[in-house]
Amino acid sequence: MSNIDPILLLSAIIIVSTPILLAAIGELVVERAGVLNLGVEGMMITGAVCGFVVATLSGSPWLGFAGAALGGALLSMIFGILTQLFLSNQVATGLALTLFGLGLSALLGQGYIGVKGPAVPDLYLPLLRDIPVLGPILFRHDIIVYLALAIVLGVWIFLNRTRAGRVLRAVGENHDAAHALGYKVVRVRLMAIAFGGACAGLGGAYLSLVRVPQWTEGMTAGAGWIALAIVVFASWRPGRLVLGAWLFGGATALQLALQASGGVQIPIEYLQMAPYLATILVLVILRAGRAPGSLGRPFHASS
Repeated sequence: MSNIDPILLLSAIIIVSTPILLAAIGELVVERAGVLNLGVEGMMITGAVCGFVVATLSGSPWLGFAGAALGGALLSMIFGILTQLFLSNQVATGLALTLFGLGLSALLGQGYIGVKGPAVPDLYLPLLRDIPVLGPILFRHDIIVYLALAIVLGVWIFLNRTRAGRVLRAVGENHDAAHALGYKVVRVRLMAIAFGGACAGLGGAYLSLVRVPQWTEGMTAGAGWIALAIVVFASWRPGRLVLGAWLFGGATALQLALQASGGVQIPIEYLQMAPYLATILVLVILRAGRAPGSLGRPFHASS
């Protein structure tokens, strides 16, 4: 443990937690609209390969992130059409979406294994980056880190301070009552699903363009499932979502640091399990708040 630099560790936590945070905030909006999309893993891995391919072909990581958001949103629309228009089972459709995304990403990424993508530069923040201790931890990251936090703040404002946010929450709490009031339930839910897919795609692209950065099959490694768990841990509240993402990021960064330091003689398999076990433990200890009333329930326009 003495070989681990705490400043580098705290900085790594923010980086590691960013893809989880992006995917989780998108899923939070989807679930607040009353939809349960278990396809987050599939949308993330699709975003990872779409972002990497677009960035590699164009030479621009920013076009890569845009392509990833579009790819995730388009894939989410398959789920949206099937569940909202054809009323298919949300759980089964979400699981199928994950399997489809994993297969599609493997197909699209065949020619890009081992290819080096374009670098994503850090956002240069003069003065702030030179602050002792806080500078290296908070102000030496790429723009996507700050974009993720801005999205969380924007979602909080949207849900709590805007009429559109109140409509979305009303649809999630009781879609029949919202429909009776004249709200377009299916339209609201499709827009929420598209937003969730775009955020998951961005999270996947962050893995392939920043954290690794290269394309590898299955590189999300369960990150989408962790994002789903963190939404429950956060009780569907954006503020707690950040804490949940940092918790998982902290456990992941610590196990990576322990592996690199070699100071702890623990089998690597146990270290790799640690972030997931920590997340499960927290979910068991902490009691989640009440889920949206219409979560997972199909909406029949004739009802």
